[in-house]
Amino acid sequence: METIRFAVEDGIATLTLDAPRKNALSLAMREEIGEVIRQLRADDSVRALVLAGAGTDFCSGGDISSMQVEIDAAQGRRRLQHVHGWLEDLIQFEVPVIAAVDGAAYGAGFSLALTADIILATPRARFGLPFLRMGLIPDCGVFYTLPRIIGLQRAKALMFSMKELNAQAAQDLGIVMEIVPPDTLAERAQTFARAFTEASPVAVALTKQALNASLNQDLHTMLAMEADGQGIAFSTEYRMEAANRFMAKQPLRYRWPD
Repeated sequence: METIRFAVEDGIATLTLDAPRKNALSLAMREEIGEVIRQLRADDSVRALVLAGAGTDFCSGGDISSMQVEIDAAQGRRRLQHVHGWLEDLIQFEVPVIAAVDGAAYGAGFSLALTADIILATPRARFGLPFLRMGLIPDCGVFYTLPRIIGLQRAKALMFSMKELNAQAAQDLGIVMEIVPPDTLAERAQTFARAFTEASPVAVALTKQALNASLNQDLHTMLAMEADGQGIAFSTEYRMEAANRFMAKQPLRYRWPD
């Protein structure tokens, strides 16, 4: 890997963007992220994924240098469809994804952060969608992810205005879950990831599947999904062990970090 760093340790996968121009999402980086996502989906030992950026920035967005050529509509469409192949897999990934955002999360970098289930940020984090300035539309899944977090009107305002959000403004909108100092960001992200290594992987996957589907389905469908999922969860060894621990007044394995 030339543009990212990737490791799996004790059930926690960490994918770190590490490239010039503030970890710009180059064509090479897109290829390498796709390869990692394919590996992760085949690795049953992974219980959580941390997304991070090397240095003092998460991701500054698309690599503008790769856009200094004529691109027709068909080429532009294929260019993005290639990303969509792994982006959908990442959004639907059955383990929790934690984004650790420091510095710039701009354009496609903001979109990439929004694929996470939990976004942690430092006080110097900055979020923005300046696509219209380049004559482009927001991409990398942001039309799906952002309105589900902040609502349709606010999503329109962010995209049309290209307004930059600092960490506090992003937290006020519900984008960022927690603001932490830069020197503790990596460890805080790992703390959340470690918590999920003690959770039922089946229950976590079923919960994430239901939440991802919930805004696109009717009540009847979601109740059926709930019943089916709970039936599966009841059948797991983890659930039986948790019930026995509870009755024996022993600590349960999974707990949310303080």
